[in-house]
Amino acid sequence: MSPELISILVLVVVFVIATTRSVNMGALAFAAAFGVGGLVADLDADGIFAGFPGDLFVVLVGVTYLFAIARANGTTDWLVHAAVRLVRGRVALIPWVMFALTGALTAIGAVSPAAVAIVAPIALSFATRYGISPLLMGAMVVHGAQAGGFSPISIYGSIVNGIVEREKLPGNELVLFLASLAANLVIAGVVFVVCGGLKLRAQGADSDSAAPTLSPDETSLTAPRTATLTSLLALVVAVLVFDLDAGLTAITLAVILSTLWPEDSRTATSQIAWPTVLLICGVLTYVGVLDEMGTITWAGEGVGGIGVPLLAALLLCYIGALVSAFASSVGIMGALIPLAVPFLERGEIGAIGMVAALAVSATVVDVSPFSTNGALVLAAAPDVDRERFFRQLMVYGGIVVAVVPAAAWLVMVVPGWG
Repeated sequence: MSPELISILVLVVVFVIATTRSVNMGALAFAAAFGVGGLVADLDADGIFAGFPGDLFVVLVGVTYLFAIARANGTTDWLVHAAVRLVRGRVALIPWVMFALTGALTAIGAVSPAAVAIVAPIALSFATRYGISPLLMGAMVVHGAQAGGFSPISIYGSIVNGIVEREKLPGNELVLFLASLAANLVIAGVVFVVCGGLKLRAQGADSDSAAPTLSPDETSLTAPRTATLTSLLALVVAVLVFDLDAGLTAITLAVILSTLWPEDSRTATSQIAWPTVLLICGVLTYVGVLDEMGTITWAGEGVGGIGVPLLAALLLCYIGALVSAFASSVGIMGALIPLAVPFLERGEIGAIGMVAALAVSATVVDVSPFSTNGALVLAAAPDVDRERFFRQLMVYGGIVVAVVPAAAWLVMVVPGWG
């Protein structure tokens, strides 16, 4: 049995044990990374830890730390109340407001995880207060981020268009953007209906009927809340304008707030989503081992060698979706688009449609709790059964992986765009 196949089978075993025995999957994945990396791939500790997502670790810790402080001093309650007043109590509109907000942030240049890190804690706090499904709200935030993620001036759009240009393939920036926007808008609409969004209209058409009566203490802007709101705004500006790291910025702001008002933030560090941090970092470390030993490239090349172009295109879309559910969306697109070049050059498949299908397939799955965006949503949800929410995200992510690549292939590749 080849080392690559062994590494994939071990990943399946990790999933099975974590699901049936309720063991933290991240801890299992660290053990698997140690075993497969050391015994199968002959990697030393440095090679195994090469895949440890240090940047994601800091983002998860920093953002959940900052918003734990915001919850402790009542800032999130104030924001939720303000959101209700903004839409005049129409609670059913709030998920779409969050969808549009994250979409606007990514469309103007925010990295998708940064936009989700900013919006998700507020959105999930609102969901908790008003009994909205956290799966609905989390999905709307993530799909909103991906809806705007391929605009010509966005990070994802610039990277993919750059890959297309480097590979000398036909490209269309507008088609790429609209394909992602339409796909995520349709998915968001389906999720909204399935997860009870239509029922939210019964919660009232004005803020007084939709919102519970809040005391003056909850609605007033105290000094700690004003400082926290300023910190959240500073986080947005730092990430979007000055391109600073979201995690490091969030931790710095949290430390400043903790120093100024220690009584409001004394318990904040214990509210950091440590089980989620372990889960995500462990799984991504194992994915890094797979990358180091060439498993991902091995799988992609095996599909690329298939003699039927349409079938190869479909399988590449599925590989992009499956791998991206655990790893970097942009990274997998950077690997798969070049693998598609040989049969794209023969003209049997339209390059524009193929690139759009790969882009959609590799990004809509970011609702997976193992992706950065899904992990942020999982970590941001207050007062939920995290194990249950994790399973909901995993099942939903699995459905997206199973359905969307085939739909994208059918709509974008089969007609032969470009």
